[in-house]
Order: sequence, then C-alpha cells, then structure tokens
Amino acid sequence: MAETTQTQLKKTIQLIKQSLNGEEQDYTQGSIPRAVFLLAIPMILELSLESVFAVVDMFFVSKLGQNAIATVGLTESVITLIYSIAIGLSTAATAIVARRTGEKNLGEAAHAGAQSLVVAMVVTVLLTIPGVIFAPEILGLMGASDEVVRDGAVFTRIMFGGSLSIILLFLINGIFRGAGDAAMAMKSLWLASLMNIILCPVLIHFYGLKGAAIATVIGRSTGVLYQCYHLFKGSGLLKFTKSYFTPDKQIIYSLIDVAWPATLQFIIASGSWIVLARLVAETGGTTASAGYQIAIRNVVFFILPAWGLSNAAATLVGQNLGAKQIDRAEKSVMLTAKYNAIFMGFVMLLFIFCASPIIRFFSNDEEVIGYGALSLQIIGSGYIFYGLSMVMTQALNGAGDTKTPTLINFVCFWLVQVPLAYLLAKGFDLKSTGAFIAIPVAETLLAIVAWYFFKKGKWKDVKI
Repeated sequence: MAETTQTQLKKTIQLIKQSLNGEEQDYTQGSIPRAVFLLAIPMILELSLESVFAVVDMFFVSKLGQNAIATVGLTESVITLIYSIAIGLSTAATAIVARRTGEKNLGEAAHAGAQSLVVAMVVTVLLTIPGVIFAPEILGLMGASDEVVRDGAVFTRIMFGGSLSIILLFLINGIFRGAGDAAMAMKSLWLASLMNIILCPVLIHFYGLKGAAIATVIGRSTGVLYQCYHLFKGSGLLKFTKSYFTPDKQIIYSLIDVAWPATLQFIIASGSWIVLARLVAETGGTTASAGYQIAIRNVVFFILPAWGLSNAAATLVGQNLGAKQIDRAEKSVMLTAKYNAIFMGFVMLLFIFCASPIIRFFSNDEEVIGYGALSLQIIGSGYIFYGLSMVMTQALNGAGDTKTPTLINFVCFWLVQVPLAYLLAKGFDLKSTGAFIAIPVAETLLAIVAWYFFKKGKWKDVKI
C-alpha cells in the first residue's frame, strides 16, 4: 500500500514537472485527465499570481484611504472594458490557433497568431487616446466624488496609457494557450505579476496612488517583452516569420468574426459590473464603495485560478475539434467542470464563514469592514455556479461559438442582474445590499443556461 502511494506520488510530481517545463504535448490523444492536468496546472498558476497581485495591490492602496480605494475600484471597473477587448481578441486567437494546431497545421496557427497582433495594435490606439484625454470625466461618470476625481485622475490616465501592455499580455498568452504551451503563458504572467508586487509598495511610498499605476504598467510591459522574446525567437511550437504580419483579409475577418462576439460578451459582463459599482457608490456612498471594492478584489483572487482551469477546457475543445475528436472534446469539458465545481465549493465556504477576518486584513474602518464582509458573504454564496458557468462558456468560446455565450451574458446580466439590482436597491430600499444579492442570482442563472446550450451540442459543428 505504502509502495503504491509512493509510486503514485512520484508520477504526480513527474506530471507537474512536465506541465511546468512546457514540453510539447499532443492533447488530442491519450488520457483525458492527464491532458486536463497538464494544461490546467500552468493555467491555474498563471492566474494565481495575478490574483495575488490584485490583493497585494489593494492592501497597499488601502493604506492611502477611502478615496484611493474608490479610485482604484472605479478605474478598474472602466478598465475592464479594455480587459474585455483583450480577452475577446485572446479568445479568438486561442480558438483559431487551437483549431489549426489540432489539425497539425502549425504554419497557419502561427499566421493566425500574427494577424491577431496586427488587429490588436490598431484597436489599442483607438482605446488609449480617449482614455488618457477624458480620465477625469470617466471617473465622474462612474459616480466618483469631486475629491476622488481630483486625486485619482492621474491614476486613471496612466492606466489607460498602458492599455497596450494589457491587451498584448492577454492576447499573446491566448496564442500560447491555443498552441498548448500553457507553461510559457504562465511564466510571462508570473514575471509581470512579480514585478508588480515588488514595485507596488516602493512606488506607492514615493508617488502615492500614481505609483500604483506606474508599477502596474511597468510590470505588465515586462511580461509583454518576455512574451515577445519567446514568440519571435522561434524556439517554440509556433514559428513566426515576417511575412505572417502582412495583413491577410481572410484571416483578419475570421478573427474578427470570432472576436467581436467574445469582446461584446465580456463588455456585457463588465458593463453590468460597472453599473453595479456605480449603484453601490450611489446608495451606500464612498464607505460602501470601498468595502465592496475590497470584497471584489478577494472575489477576483479566487475566480482567476478557476478561470485558468476554464481556459484548459477552451484549449482542449479547440484542439480536439481540429483533430475531429468530438467525443473527447465533450468529455474534457465535463471533467474540467467537475474539478472547478469542487474548488469553488471550498471557496464558497471560506467566504461565507470567514468574510469579516478577510476584509479586516485590508481595512481597520469598521463601516468599511461591515459592507465588505456582507458583500463577500452574499457574492460568495454562488461560487459553485460561477465555476460551472466559466467552464461552459469557455468551452463554447474554445469551439469558436462565441455568439451563444454573448447572448447568454446579455440576458443574465442586463435583463436579470441589472434590473434586479436596481429593484432591490432602490425599489425595496435595500441599498447596496440589493446590488450584492443580484450578483449570485444572475450568475446561477448563467451557469444553468450555459450548461443547457453546451449539452445541446451545436458548438460541435462550428467552422473557423
């Protein structure tokens, strides 16, 4: 018995080493649990350190007071629109690169990846300039007080100025993931996050809130430089050549066809969170907003690793569809969903029973702690469903069926979550608590609907 356990432990350690080394694998053959394991470990670790940074950043920013916390929270609510576009492009790149990789057509996989970078450069220019120019107005539209606008505009301006690093970091990692090189995606995001964690307290000490923005931009830019070095040196699975960057209308149209619904999908979700952040600020003031933003950082801390596991489902679906292994694609998703539900179940219990100590770590203000703990408990009550919905929607995205999750998001967030939040907050006078309650209700509905559409199986016939 002891010998069997020892053998199993050695196999597990060997598998972990293999996943972290980034060795070339064929995810369309062999054991499905092994394939999920090899992809999921670096993908979970990739986003785990990003989630650590989100908490570390809020820890240091919270020492600057309520206005600083509100500024970061409101700015990031808007910046999520840029994240949405980055994730949309990344989703398209992952789906198409994974499909070509599954077909064993690595030249076309690299070609598609290069074309996605061309699209990203154009999009970045269109986003960065308005964000930098209208930073104070953006904060004002989010319901920030005059003090928050005055103190926080420079933070917002710098964050928008660093849009290119955000988009490229997500996009290039999407290319790596589509090719099955999850380890490289992990290393680049780890480098970016470690730089953030090191620079954040130092630059905040010298420059205040502005220092937090500078640290974030430098950290992400470092990660992008590392990505580009490995992307273009030609030692990985994909070999990029100069000719691949000549605009190719057919591939660009194909990318946009997959990317625009994926982008809209995340803008729909992000937009609803922006409305909720504003509603909390309106009904509860700066104190409620600060507590809510601390809670959201902790929510993100645990959602990002689960998102990493969901990304494994997207890669497996894409590659197995390319290899005509449809049954294997479906089994991979169901197994990933099971793992994610178990992980999120543990997090749900943590948030329900340990909310106050978690929030107290970030603030000594009793009112902020009260709002933060309440929102964390309410939002955390639906965590198992968050895990399921992420896997199902990412599986559909990985198949190239980005339109179905977009429609699901619109219904669940804008026809359910936002109206319900306003009804509870203002109609029933529950104030910010009403906004908190609407979140798990909508997310639970989203998980059920996404599950239904995945089981219907239309994603199996999508051509990209």
